[in-house]
Amino acid sequence: QVQLVESGGGLVQAGGSLTLSCAASGRTFSSYTMGWFRQAPGKERELQAAINWSGGSTYYADSVKGRFTISRNNARNMVYLQMNSLKPEDTAVYYCAADHRPRLGGYTVVADAYDYWGQGTQVTVSS
Repeated sequence: QVQLVESGGGLVQAGGSLTLSCAASGRTFSSYTMGWFRQAPGKERELQAAINWSGGSTYYADSVKGRFTISRNNARNMVYLQMNSLKPEDTAVYYCAADHRPRLGGYTVVADAYDYWGQGTQVTVSS
C-alpha cells in the first residue's frame, strides 16, 4: 500500500514557475513508476510526466515538453514536478500517481494502470 500526498500548488502568473512535490509512504516506493497527471474542468485526466523507478526513463506530454521536469528522490520517497514558463492552459488539478508494475519502456500513459493516487493540488495560472 502506498499513500501519496501532493503539495506546492497555487496561483501564479503566466510565465512563472512552480514546483510540485509528492510525498510517498511505503517501503517499496523505489520500485514504482511515478506519474504526474492533470485534470482541467470538463476534461479527462491526462498524464503530463512520468519517471521510472531509477529515474533513467522519463515521459513528457507534448504540451509540457521543454517546460516541465519530473524527478525523484528514492531515499526520501519524493517525486517532484518542476514547472516553468507556465501558461493559463496549464491550469488544472495535478495528481501524483504510482504504478507498481514493470512496464516496457519504463512507464505507461494509461491512467487506469496507476494503482495509487494522491488527493490532487490545484494549479492556477493567470494571464
